Order: sequence, then C-alpha cells, then structure tokens
Amino acid sequence: MPNTDRTAAWSLVVPLKPLALAKSRLAAATGDALRPGLALAFAQDTVAAALACPAVRDVAVVTDDPLAAAELTALGARIVPDALSAGLNAALAYGARSVRDLNPSAAVAALNADLPALRPGELQRVLEFATAFPRAFLADAAGIGTTLLSAAPGMELNPAFGGPSRLRHSATGAAEILLDGVESVRRDVDTGDDLRAAAALGLGPYTALRYAPLAGT
Repeated sequence: MPNTDRTAAWSLVVPLKPLALAKSRLAAATGDALRPGLALAFAQDTVAAALACPAVRDVAVVTDDPLAAAELTALGARIVPDALSAGLNAALAYGARSVRDLNPSAAVAALNADLPALRPGELQRVLEFATAFPRAFLADAAGIGTTLLSAAPGMELNPAFGGPSRLRHSATGAAEILLDGVESVRRDVDTGDDLRAAAALGLGPYTALRYAPLAGT
C-alpha cells in the first residue's frame, strides 16, 4: 500500500522516456512488440514500491508519455512534463526544481525507472544511509552506473547519469552508499540478462505479469 505519511523526508524524481523509445537494448531478448509494455511495467513497479517506502513523501515522474503518465498518476505519482526535452540529466534537474518549487526544504533523490524488483524496505535503508551526506549515490549492480542519487535540503542534485556515472558522481563529491542487502535498489534492467537477474530477486506484480510469457525462453 502507498505510504500516506506526507511528512516523510524524501521526494523522489523518476525519469521515464517515451515508451516507444525506452529500453531499446531489451528488444534483443524480448522482441520489440513487448518492450514498451515492459518499460511501463518496470516504471509501475518502481513507483509503487517507492510510494510504499516509509521514507518517501512523494514521487515526481518526469515524462512526456501519455500512457505512462496516466498509469503512474493512478498509482499516486505526480507527473512533471519533460518541458526541456534535453536528455536524462536535464530532466532530473528539472524534476528536482519542480519538487522544490512546491517544497523548498525537500530532500530529493533521483531514482531509475527500471527497478522492477524494488523492495520498499531496501529503499528505506538506502535513503536512511543517504541522510548522513549532502549528496550520495548508489551504484548499480554492475558497479558502473548509478541507480539513485540524493541531495539533502538546500543541496543541488547535480545529476551525471549515463554510462560510467558511478565515477562521475564520485568525482562531483557525492558519497557512495555502501550497503549490503539492497540488491533490489541496484538491479536496473537494460538487457535480457538483467531482466532474468531481477526475476531471480522477485519481480513486482506489473512486471511479473508481462514477464510470464518470456519466463521459459
């Protein structure tokens, strides 16, 4: 169930490409027809789990996709149109500004939209760890990218996602979040192998339904 504590500490910003373009590398494993639906399901499970986390006050999804906007609004997210259309990091910075236009003292964290095994309790641990730092980040399961970047109240998010972002976020002075037992927050999905690894952790209900026809392949 969604967290109803509107005094919780964190506002999350989740970026989502138009579904027709999202998760292009996944098509090799799933086929292009299934890929947009899986991208939406990943986002639905990510947002639902985030909203169920006790540390999360609200979730702002930056997207221009009308179907995704409708489905994620139904889960309780707020939609921020991607007015800049200038790429991932611009969308995240814009989303963070939109959060602080409503709540200037918000602690903000950017979270990937492709975490279909996300567990609220594991996200809670990551965010609790992040509160000790002005800015902090969590590396992805491959140890190359980033799945979460946080900024304390009054701090700019300064996102540098994409490719070897673990190194870039470290170079900007963000502290790396070093925790065991938070695999669901690290496990983003770009490829068929990633999806199978997420399935081994336990998929959320939206992705599980879309994944079922592929489970035996």
